[in-house]
Amino acid sequence: MISLTLDWKKEGDDYIACLTGGDAHVGAVAVGFYDKASGRASSSVITTPGHRETEIAALGANVMSENCKSTSVFIVGIHLDNITKDEIEEIVSVSEEMIHELSVIIQEGV
Repeated sequence: MISLTLDWKKEGDDYIACLTGGDAHVGAVAVGFYDKASGRASSSVITTPGHRETEIAALGANVMSENCKSTSVFIVGIHLDNITKDEIEEIVSVSEEMIHELSVIIQEGV
């Protein structure tokens, strides 16, 4: 298994986060938006060819924007050679936990 790292910073009223593991790279980038009128968040994702981090990036941007009520950029780049289905499931699960924990940390500091 690989170690995952989630770094973040605040830029004005907005947030940028980067989740990496293994051979770090940019596999997917999502931008999350928060609409104050409706109280809803949405996100859009760009995934580089051959990468599969789309769902993690979308979740990260959406959760951060919804909980922080701001715009967010969420970058994901995770690579493990010869990855198995079980390893993928574990990485997705841990990523989801890290995203939710980060949004709580940021929200408490807001």
